[in-house]
Amino acid sequence: MTQLTISNLSSQYDDKAVITGLSLTLEQDDIVALLGPSGCGKTTLLRAIAGLQPITAGEIKLGEVVMTTPSQSLASEKRNIGMIFQDYALFPHLNVTDNVAFGLQKLTKSQRFDVVEEMLRLVKLQGYGDRFPHELSGGQQQRVAIARALAYKPQLMLLDEPFSNIDSQSRGEIMQEMRQILKSQGVPAVFVTHSKDEAFAFADKIAIFSEGKIEQIDQGSVLYAKPSSPYVANFMGKTNYLTIDSVSDKGLETVLGTIPMGADQLIETHNVVMLRPEQLVIDEQSSCKFSVVQSVFAGSHWIYKVKAIAHPGVIVEVHSHAMLESEQVIGLTVLPHKPVTFNINK
Repeated sequence: MTQLTISNLSSQYDDKAVITGLSLTLEQDDIVALLGPSGCGKTTLLRAIAGLQPITAGEIKLGEVVMTTPSQSLASEKRNIGMIFQDYALFPHLNVTDNVAFGLQKLTKSQRFDVVEEMLRLVKLQGYGDRFPHELSGGQQQRVAIARALAYKPQLMLLDEPFSNIDSQSRGEIMQEMRQILKSQGVPAVFVTHSKDEAFAFADKIAIFSEGKIEQIDQGSVLYAKPSSPYVANFMGKTNYLTIDSVSDKGLETVLGTIPMGADQLIETHNVVMLRPEQLVIDEQSSCKFSVVQSVFAGSHWIYKVKAIAHPGVIVEVHSHAMLESEQVIGLTVLPHKPVTFNINK
């Protein structure tokens, strides 16, 4: 069942277009991350969905209800949308119980009590009702925020950088707990982040933003392995680009030898092949020789920049568990995979 439908949306600030012709659909309990650099339109889209940002074209629907067009906009408080912010936005003078119950004034006292108890159980904060925000950790405050947002049974959740103020040790656990809570309640969510790692861990799909448009939307694994453009490829992780010297029956001819190519791949206009660092392996039997020019220890592995002996202008990044010396000569081999190619004007 489709919960959120955004069609050909455009919006602007001070006569400057921020979002242009954007479309997005969320199904029941989908979690979609909006990922991109600052100023690309992510937060503007979130504000437009919430009813806090006017639009100049298009339409926003929640279920079958039209919430926003250029000529009319349903008030934010009538949209049945929950919001969780970067700073949690808890009321410091209210205890946990009163924060969670804040949007439930239409219920009786007994009903409010039941809902609050249910929400505190859901977020594992039973017994914390009398505490105030300053008495809680960042993770506990975030749990209170989600309890308050879910208390009135929203049709959609909006999350604006919700994990940025949580310490790195707790962040992964909080993300998984919040994800499980949203899934258990069947509430779809739109999630703004600058971190691809957060997007990978929390979202079902990731929408890569570029200058007010969605460049590509798909599962994180698809975006990483099959990006539609160099922009998406670079945003999803470190990328090497090798010039395609020629194309033969065996595949793509490069300084790393022949890279087999699928029969269904059309690359007549493409001049480079994309290789992730982990698609390159050290192989002393390989005739493709490189020398180590830079090394960085990354904890679980080493990151090396290596230069082709026969083509000194070609430098690639490779990851390895082996410790290599500066200027050490190694052989490289490309692991079998279906290559991704692009046309890049150099």
